[in-house]
Amino acid sequence: MGSNAVVTGGSRGIGRAIVRRLARDGAHVVFAYASNAEAAAEVERLVAEEGGKAHGVRVDLAEPGSVARLFEAAEEHLDGLDILVNNAGTAMPASIADTTEADYDRVMALNTKAVYLAIQHAARHMRDGGRIITISTMNVRLPFPSTSAYGGSKAAAELFTQVAARELGARQITANVVRPGATETELLLSSNKPEVLAMLGQMTSLGRVGQPEDVADVVGFLAGPDGRWLTGEVLNASGGLHG
Repeated sequence: MGSNAVVTGGSRGIGRAIVRRLARDGAHVVFAYASNAEAAAEVERLVAEEGGKAHGVRVDLAEPGSVARLFEAAEEHLDGLDILVNNAGTAMPASIADTTEADYDRVMALNTKAVYLAIQHAARHMRDGGRIITISTMNVRLPFPSTSAYGGSKAAAELFTQVAARELGARQITANVVRPGATETELLLSSNKPEVLAMLGQMTSLGRVGQPEDVADVVGFLAGPDGRWLTGEVLNASGGLHG
């Protein structure tokens, strides 16, 4: 690929798989992580062993000014921007009645405002022919209880991405959304009992929960040359999840 990429939330789970996939495809990747320096170093090591280049930047994207700091740090490693993957996010599940104002503000700051500012940076600085990919959630389509703030924040991020597709198309920059379904990450495994995981798998047409690599491969397709004719689209990377 020989391109430069920024991935938000790249040290664990789906983000980690995305960083590794883009690096294997030849991209030089800068990824953000909030606090787990050990996990970030592990991603850097794995990418290097696979012959790629990746650099972690510790930054809490929910904080004011953090997106600007991420891209300032990225400029130290990259000679331009070709790919942006908006992956960082938080869920904080709670009913509408029980959601605190502080929790709402953090969800919106990380899942919505940070995505907007990252896309804004790309609109101003990404090279022609670039790729913007936003990781959303199937909860936008399947509004389960306790997902109101999370799903709402991701719905807004989807709209930002689709508007960017219209605004940046003349520069051959594509902008698409990927909606993962239930994906086997540390968070999913630690917060659900085995019987719940089995149920989630049964809710897909393929009869299993997803793996981070399943989602990363969809991102890799969109980020590469074969994804050039897709823009403004929402891809449900869920194994056929149904409610």
